[in-house]
Amino acid sequence: MNKLFFYSARLMRDETALQSLSVPQGNLLADLEGKRVALIGNARSLAQAHHGAAIDGADVVIRINRAPMPAPESHGTRTDWLALAVRLADEDRARLNPSRLLWMSPKRKRLGWRAASSPGFYLHPLPDYHALKDRLAAPPTTGAMMIDLLLRAPLAGLTLYGFDFFASQSLSGRRTADQVPHDFSAEAAWVADLRRSDVRLTLA
Repeated sequence: MNKLFFYSARLMRDETALQSLSVPQGNLLADLEGKRVALIGNARSLAQAHHGAAIDGADVVIRINRAPMPAPESHGTRTDWLALAVRLADEDRARLNPSRLLWMSPKRKRLGWRAASSPGFYLHPLPDYHALKDRLAAPPTTGAMMIDLLLRAPLAGLTLYGFDFFASQSLSGRRTADQVPHDFSAEAAWVADLRRSDVRLTLA
């Protein structure tokens, strides 16, 4: 698909055409077989921790959206995959330099050609988004969508860093919990259930 057809497909909401740009979900998950994965959230509280070495020691490091990284000591330095629900500014792309972009948002109009045509690009299917939205009774965060996706993979372990379910708010902005459309209590309870049922999942 070329750039013109991409924008036409986006305008017409042609999901089949847009999905043709994506690696199949099964292939994406197979890439994680046996890997130790670090998923980095954007909680402000992470800046007070010293998880940087552990993060960089993971086999695959996945960050979210603009992924602020105040210091290597707290956040590490690597970004292998970047999960997006916002447009990625050029300076953030250069700073993070991810090898793979994952578009998790159901809002396809925000998806740009540069991301969609990047190597290994993944477009999260709308039915998966809606299933998790129904489970949480609220729009899921990008982090929640990634947890849901990653635990389908044959990975060795998934460690969450920077997930306090908005208790310390986000490094990405100044909004409070009541100013965003997510249910953080529901997500916290859901993650707690997952941790009880799946020993691969750890909350740092």
